[in-house]
Amino acid sequence: MSEPRVIEVVVVDDHPLFRRGITSLLETLEGVRVVGSASSVAEAIEVVERTRPAVVLMDLDLGDGQSGIDATRSVVRRQPEIAVLVLTMLGDDQSLFAAMSAGARGYLLKVASPGEVERAIRAVADGDVLFGGDVAARAVAFMRGAPTAQRPFPELTEREREVLHLVARGLDNGSIARTLVLTNKTVRNYVYGIITKLDVPDRSSLIVLARESGFGS
Repeated sequence: MSEPRVIEVVVVDDHPLFRRGITSLLETLEGVRVVGSASSVAEAIEVVERTRPAVVLMDLDLGDGQSGIDATRSVVRRQPEIAVLVLTMLGDDQSLFAAMSAGARGYLLKVASPGEVERAIRAVADGDVLFGGDVAARAVAFMRGAPTAQRPFPELTEREREVLHLVARGLDNGSIARTLVLTNKTVRNYVYGIITKLDVPDRSSLIVLARESGFGS
């Protein structure tokens, strides 16, 4: 009798607390084993080359200007049999479509439930394509070649977009700091910078503008 299949996973995220948290979650799942982790593009490529997992769980903003899009593209080019599943805070069209174009086989937001993460990992490991409910309709439209809107607020960095997404959801600075593993002071600086760049008078106006532009959904 053959042994049950084990899905080997590599976790790529620049936040140590998130890496540990998602690793702890995955290790509770039957038939899933985490075989490595990485916090940068170079580390991701090296760990994936060495461990040859079935699935790479990929964040898109790896800090210091590094992009999970580049890491995804490199992994898929070198080992097309490996499924890249994006798990990110970034729900905007440009991030979604760039990940798909780079070869990602799935896309979830970090607000996804543990059950959604498990289903997505098993699906992409089986060769399926899976997108979270937050982005599924837009992903299908992209695959069908439908026109898409230009990305709002191109002047913002990826980290500022993450912060703005959480501001638009109504989170206070303390909650944002815990979610992104940042200090309260750093979050305050990000929010002030976003308000300045978008030329709005206060946080309430920023929330309204962000929600009208699709953030926070």
